[in-house]
Amino acid sequence: MATVSAHVAATLTRHISQVFGVMGNGNAHFLDALERETDAVFTAVRHEAGAVVAADACYRAGGGLAAATTTYGAGFTNTLTSLAESAQARIPLILVTGEAPRWGRRPWDVDQLALASAVGVRTFTVGRTDSAATAMLAIEHALSYSLPAVLAIPYDVAGLDVGDIPAAPDPMVPPPVAPTGELATGKVAEIARALAGAQRPVLLAGRGAWLAGAGQDLGALAAATGAVTASTALARGIFPEQQFDLGVAGGFGAEGAMELIHQADVAVVFGASLNQFTMRFGELFDPAARVIQVDLSNTATHPQVGDYLHADAALAARAILAELEATGAQSSTWRESVDLAALRAYDPGTGLASDGRLDPRSAARRLAELLPQDRVVVSDGGHFIAWANMYWPVAAPDRMMMIGTAYQAIGQGFPSVAGAARAKPDSTVVLTTGDGGGLMALADLETAVRVAGGRGMAVVWNDRAYGAEVHLYGRKGFAPEPMLIDEVDFAGLARAVGAEGVIVRTLEDLEHLAQWTERPVAERPFLLLDLRISREVMAPYQREVIRVNA
Repeated sequence: MATVSAHVAATLTRHISQVFGVMGNGNAHFLDALERETDAVFTAVRHEAGAVVAADACYRAGGGLAAATTTYGAGFTNTLTSLAESAQARIPLILVTGEAPRWGRRPWDVDQLALASAVGVRTFTVGRTDSAATAMLAIEHALSYSLPAVLAIPYDVAGLDVGDIPAAPDPMVPPPVAPTGELATGKVAEIARALAGAQRPVLLAGRGAWLAGAGQDLGALAAATGAVTASTALARGIFPEQQFDLGVAGGFGAEGAMELIHQADVAVVFGASLNQFTMRFGELFDPAARVIQVDLSNTATHPQVGDYLHADAALAARAILAELEATGAQSSTWRESVDLAALRAYDPGTGLASDGRLDPRSAARRLAELLPQDRVVVSDGGHFIAWANMYWPVAAPDRMMMIGTAYQAIGQGFPSVAGAARAKPDSTVVLTTGDGGGLMALADLETAVRVAGGRGMAVVWNDRAYGAEVHLYGRKGFAPEPMLIDEVDFAGLARAVGAEGVIVRTLEDLEHLAQWTERPVAERPFLLLDLRISREVMAPYQREVIRVNA
């Protein structure tokens, strides 16, 4: 005989290999079954929010669908900000949680179904006879809609014996949307004609294109049309010929690169939602440019889009390329006529700012030269997000993830290291975080150190402030005290949990990173660099935010 919790654990782990969580009354039976009866890897985190963050990061880093687990009540409510982030970012994951018993709520129980629904997440509650089937429904929902799903186990059901565990079927998920039918094939032909007639074509790819596996197809389409390429922040490195790529479009883009995109006469956007940051608040493309979007949304997602094709990015790119080849279209050769490398250059900074603290631009540029090449970058939210996105190149979109930006949250950084490390155990995971978000996530500094070990490091951009608020509201004359943080010794905090912590006040201090990188992985600890940076230097994207708010 097997319990309800064993049925849930067995069904989930036929499709999930990584589980992150904190043990409590509500999930004790589930974790016992997970450990005793499955081959899944359970990673303990120190805060329930970190469980969801780690499962989210594991998926983003290419580790597939992952699960988080917490107890009911306070354990569940601690996950809500992280659940909201995953829902806004469209990240599938399963949160296995305890639930009130069937006879009614106790004093410490809350309406978890309503709370999950409020942040856009559906709950699946298992019963005595349908636990395996309900677990499969949660998996199918998460994968079909690219959303988190809560799988709730009532307290009085969790330990009931309910018989043998049935075989778990493969999840039923919708197939990719092909551009078929008269309307879609007509639109494919129209897009091909637009690209064939363009003198300055641009292809822009987002995370949806990466998830569709469209990188090679988009590269072939760019080569056939002579288009220069660019990506959103979540799709960096998607195009195979990076010498013709302008980097990130929007506020993280180099000014010269963005000026070139503004010259485009035809821009085709694949798998990108065209949010305000990518679009530079409406100024990315010239108003006269023809903007075409290929996406899985029901309609176009920006008012500047003039033509829309509802289709999978890879299938659409192949169809457009086939149409171009069938009509004998010639390349515009635009990309060969422009010095793209010069346009991608960023401001190198001044070394030290006028207040004697590090210029973050100079620090970011030097870090890019010293960081291990085989790296995965995980980013918390905050003003500092520009520095890694502007100065640190990555090999593929699943090697740069920003956890928190979809929901405008901070404090998601340290537990994301654990998820990325489980997904890519042979790469170095590099966290970029601020002092505000770093303090908020401090419970899982120990988790990051324990899980990543010598293949993990963190860069803390320590400006003694909530930087975004300083630049947005401090410049308006708001009282500064709520925006400021007493200087915290993050290096000392790191040493307290077994890491190597280094305070970095000059560019020369970054040589500690060079020495750490040269050591064998087995002989080095987790490294935390506490960068004492100036808050005088404003990220370019923040200037756009200020302009719009003004």
